[in-house]
Amino acid sequence: MSAIIFILVLGVLFTAILAWGFRTLPGERWQILATIPFMKGADGRWRGLNLTYYGLITATAYIISVALLFVLLGSIHIPVMLIFALVCLILLVCVPASSVIAQIVEKKRHTFSVAAAFFVGVLVIPVIIWGLNQTLAQNLSQQIAFMPALAAISVIYAVGEGLGRLACISFGCCYGKPLADCSPRAQQTFDRWAFTFLGNTKKIAYASNMEGIKVLPVQGLTAMLYVATALLGAWLFLNKLYLATFIMTMLVTQLWRLYSETLRADYRGQGKLSAYQVMAILSTVYAVAIGFFISEVPYPTPDLFSGLSLLWQPAMIIFLQAIWLTIFVYTGRSAVTESSVAISVCRDKI
Repeated sequence: MSAIIFILVLGVLFTAILAWGFRTLPGERWQILATIPFMKGADGRWRGLNLTYYGLITATAYIISVALLFVLLGSIHIPVMLIFALVCLILLVCVPASSVIAQIVEKKRHTFSVAAAFFVGVLVIPVIIWGLNQTLAQNLSQQIAFMPALAAISVIYAVGEGLGRLACISFGCCYGKPLADCSPRAQQTFDRWAFTFLGNTKKIAYASNMEGIKVLPVQGLTAMLYVATALLGAWLFLNKLYLATFIMTMLVTQLWRLYSETLRADYRGQGKLSAYQVMAILSTVYAVAIGFFISEVPYPTPDLFSGLSLLWQPAMIIFLQAIWLTIFVYTGRSAVTESSVAISVCRDKI
C-alpha cells in the first residue's frame, strides 16, 4: 500500500507541474529567468548575461531524478556511499556528453542533447557499476545489485527527461512540425493541444521562423509518456520486478525516441535516420541484450521507507543542492541571447 500511495503522490505532483508547464511555458516571458549585468558600455548601459528557465527546469529535473534514484536504491539497502559514487561518476560522464555529442551531430557549438547523454550512459553505466563493485564496494561489504541498479537508473532517466522536456518548451527547442503540414486527422486531434510559441528569441522563431504558428506538441507528448513510464517503472521496481522495470522503460522511451523524431521540425543532423534515432535503436538492442543475458541472484524486497529516509540526511540535502547549482550554471547561461540593461535611481523614492 505504501508503494501505491508514493506513486500516486508523485503522479499528482508531476501532473500538476506538466499541466502548468504546457499552459504557460510557450509564452515569451518564460524563456529568460534573470539577467546579470557584467560590463558597462559607453552609453551607460550594462551588457547582461541571461540566465534561463531552461537551466532552472533542467537542474530541477536532475535533482528530482537523483533523489528518486537514492529512494529506489536505498530501498534495497545499497550503501549510501556507493549511491553517491555512482551518481557522481554518471554525471561526470553523461553531462559533458550531452553537449559534446550534440555539437558533433548538429554542427552547433552551444547545444545540448539528453539523447546523446543517455546513449553514452547506456554504454558506460554497466562499466561504472562493475568498477565500483571491484573497488569501493569491497570496503563496504556490499555490492551494487546489477539489475536493480539498471532498473532504477532507467526509471530516473524517464522521469528526468519527461520533466526536462518542460525546459525545451521554455526555450522553444525540440519543437514539432507545423500543425498545418500534418494529416487532417492529426490536425483535428491536436488542434486544441497544439503549442504556439511566442517570442523572437525562442529557438523555433530564429531557427525555423515559426513564431506564433501552431505546432505538434511533441515535447508535451514526450513528457507525459515518459513520466507515466517512470511512475509505472517505479511501481514495478518497488514490487521487486527489476527485469520488467528495465525492459519496459527502455523499450517505451527508446521506441518513442525513434518515432518522435519523425514528428519534429528542428534540425536533427543529416541522413534519412538521424543520429539520435540510430542511438535509440542501438540503446534498445543493447539494453534488451543486457536484460536477458545477464545472470542474476535473488535480491531483497524493496523497503520504501528505508529509501525515503535517506533524503532527510543533511549530507543528502547539500549534495542535491550542489548538483542543482552545478547543472544550473552549466545549462542555464544563455550563449545565444544577449541583453542590455539600464539602471537608474527612482528619484521619487529617495
